[in-house]
Amino acid sequence: MISMLLAGALLAILSGLMNGSFTLPMRFLGRWEWENVWSLFIIISCLLMPTAIISVIAPQSWTIITQAPAHAVWIAILTGFAWGFGAVLFGQSVSAIGISLANTLVLAISSALGSLLPMVILAPNNLLRPAGLKILGSVAVELVGIALCGWAGRLREKAAGVGEERGGMVGHARPIGVALLMAAGAGMLSAVFNIGFSLAHPIADRGRAAGLSEFSSTNLIWWIMLAAGALANLGFCSYLLFKNSSMKKFKQPGGSRLYSLAAVMALLWGGSIFVYGASAPKLGSLGTSIGWPLSLAVGLLLANVIGIALGEWKHAPARARTWMFSGIAVLLVAVVLLSRASY
Repeated sequence: MISMLLAGALLAILSGLMNGSFTLPMRFLGRWEWENVWSLFIIISCLLMPTAIISVIAPQSWTIITQAPAHAVWIAILTGFAWGFGAVLFGQSVSAIGISLANTLVLAISSALGSLLPMVILAPNNLLRPAGLKILGSVAVELVGIALCGWAGRLREKAAGVGEERGGMVGHARPIGVALLMAAGAGMLSAVFNIGFSLAHPIADRGRAAGLSEFSSTNLIWWIMLAAGALANLGFCSYLLFKNSSMKKFKQPGGSRLYSLAAVMALLWGGSIFVYGASAPKLGSLGTSIGWPLSLAVGLLLANVIGIALGEWKHAPARARTWMFSGIAVLLVAVVLLSRASY
């Protein structure tokens, strides 16, 4: 039992490392518009990669999906589609305010809601038990951390100006108020991804009944949700490609480096989803309430290390950095509280 929990925790950490670093290539894709980068990223990470994985490890998956409970399939489709708009907002917020602050806000909000709502929906009777109370308390602590980080971003903008810390980030800078709203929306809709995974478990149950492994069974849910989310993302990207006449940028000379960087983004993020899917079942009945925040916390820390290394806070006043680091510390305390809920 202990080795199973350790394996699940390590997989969740690996998922977080991949998730925290996948936006780094956006810093070097400034020759493209945001929609060029994001559309290619979505095609690879949400369509090509999941389809290839399922086709190789469990070719019978397509038949099993058609036989899965219809209500669970529709839940996966609808929550995946909703998450897709969250992914759009996340990509826009990274371009607007940088890797560090955008990841911190989005991952923290997603962690709080993604931990709490599955329990509210699936096991509301646990809310007043020790595990539920710890989760409620840690979510309250996370809200404090989110507020501190948001205030730090406001102080940074007042001192350095809009977009001064973005470096060569693809896309356009936006006022901090707009960017914070984007990050909040992205965090809330990203939490829908974890909720959808929790509610669509009858699909995985059908896969296990048909002889699939635990990992292959959960991949059935991921594939449906990612494909549905891709529709929302590609619809918005198509609008921007037409509006900004940016389709021609795909044909720029020397574009192989840009295609490669976008592919690395896709492989890191897409891989993080499937690795998380392998970790959750190993963490027991509270896997979605423990594995999710553990993965996101690791991603939060790495994203901040990357952002600081790239100079995103170089011109910020000392008090802005202090507020930011304080917010991160508070968020880590919340993660520790969440991890103790498993006992």
